[in-house]
Amino acid sequence: MEMRLHLHALAILLVVSARPTSVAGGLCRDSCGDVPVRYPLGIDDGCGSPYYRNMLTCADNTTLRLRTPSGTYPVSGADYADPHLVVTDPSMWTCARPFTSVHAAPFSLDTSTRFSLSPRNDHLFFNCDEERVIVAPRPAICDRYPDRCDSACDSAGYLCRNLPGCRGALEEGNMSCCAYRPRAAESLRAMLRHCEAYTTVYWRAVGDKFPPYDQVPDYGVRVDFEIPVTTRCLQCQDRRRGANGTCGFDPATRDFVCICDGGRNSTTDCADGRVTGHGASAGVVAATVVFSISAAIGIGGLVMYIRKLRSSKVVTCGVQSNENRFF
Repeated sequence: MEMRLHLHALAILLVVSARPTSVAGGLCRDSCGDVPVRYPLGIDDGCGSPYYRNMLTCADNTTLRLRTPSGTYPVSGADYADPHLVVTDPSMWTCARPFTSVHAAPFSLDTSTRFSLSPRNDHLFFNCDEERVIVAPRPAICDRYPDRCDSACDSAGYLCRNLPGCRGALEEGNMSCCAYRPRAAESLRAMLRHCEAYTTVYWRAVGDKFPPYDQVPDYGVRVDFEIPVTTRCLQCQDRRRGANGTCGFDPATRDFVCICDGGRNSTTDCADGRVTGHGASAGVVAATVVFSISAAIGIGGLVMYIRKLRSSKVVTCGVQSNENRFF
């Protein structure tokens, strides 16, 4: 009876451990709320490029968020033709959230990733201590030699006079404003120690107008990203060949995987018929389970046999001799 119970427990353990796992749990989600999620980005492990693994999350299937060293931030938009995300920092000043002192860490990125802050971002700082911060109109020479003027915060900046959505808000509130483009997150933190609030405005492309009228300012942080282009990924996505797969990777090895309909994953594309172990059929899994149960019964029988042999040997004072030693 005892032996049967041991074998039954072993069989259950091995059956549970034999359950198959998928690279991305089936198909990859292609959106989070209203924001599209496509290669190289992914919100399911194994989807997209491994360079962006675990950097995006989808809270309650409604809010896409970007993880950075300074926190986790909502993503309000994504563009794949001109690859970038638009990130919102809740601690930033906006027309809807005027003037609250900054206590949270300012937005920053890990420079070792393939995300980067876009040069289309402009940072505005409000009510700065002018004994600590150089606040002055930007000289015309700065347009030709910007490196000579990076220590001053421009009080005559265009955006200070034309805040998106609330053009006259600063004058009404008697607030000072200056524009500054910090070279690193440390520069941004230093500014915020001497200013009451800040905001970031990015220049959003609109329509087919000619420069400079093809861009308008909007609140948010534009974060650019790279799209790694590989032959295998192009083949996986090639609809002309009937592939129509989604580029992904094996979470265990980070090797390329083409994710196909029906939970089938290929090492090349969905049209070639070759599948990886992650897309194993039910028959293969069933055979594996049967084999595991048989192995459990065999192992259990061997263990009980060894126990019986051990019980028939005499061991003096707990010391084994060469006659009764098994291992």
